[in-house]
Amino acid sequence: MRLRAPLVFLASMLAFSQTPERMEIVVEKKGPGGVTAMDPGHVFEPGELVRFRFKTNFRGYLYVLDRSTSGKSILLFPKEETGRDNHVQSGREYLLPSSGAGWFKIEGPPGHEIVYWVISPNDLAAREPATPALSPIPSPLPDQLPAGVTPRCDDTVFRARGDCVDVSAGVRPVSAQEAIPESVSHFGAGRDGDLIIARQQNRTTISSPEPLGGPVIYQFHLAHK
Repeated sequence: MRLRAPLVFLASMLAFSQTPERMEIVVEKKGPGGVTAMDPGHVFEPGELVRFRFKTNFRGYLYVLDRSTSGKSILLFPKEETGRDNHVQSGREYLLPSSGAGWFKIEGPPGHEIVYWVISPNDLAAREPATPALSPIPSPLPDQLPAGVTPRCDDTVFRARGDCVDVSAGVRPVSAQEAIPESVSHFGAGRDGDLIIARQQNRTTISSPEPLGGPVIYQFHLAHK
């Protein structure tokens, strides 16, 4: 997945409403008819243009890294092409890329792009020593891509519309046993299994039962052919 310019976990709504801090994420596609919010498990076609819409109910700092299907990891945000200001305010919606004219182009071998989202109450770039994770230079992954990431259409989902939806794609927590790229682990983000992840139509909410004491991480599996 690259920039082109200018271009489930189901939880009850009661549990979500009681959590002190939460995030919302939507993946959008640019098409001939305009911009469309997509099911998080939608299987995209090569060459399609996508972006993310993000919102929190607390202030913090956002970092986004991509593990491509070609086996490379790269910092998506913050960087020059996608926007340098990664300070997010409560209740405000943000686009990634941050420019309304910016989009990511789907490319590479079929599979799941694993997009890691790190949200922190503090600016991680100000830490000493400076973390290598802030470098936008692609780096090889020490591990092979996980097995079972080939997109699969679920025939029971949106069959009438002909949509291809992979129910294993979308937002997931990152477990303590799961291998992640070194560029992501440098952030020191907690892999909290208690995060509550809920899908509401095309929007996914991620909430924490406790106030964030430090950076946390979750992942968005973006499926494409």
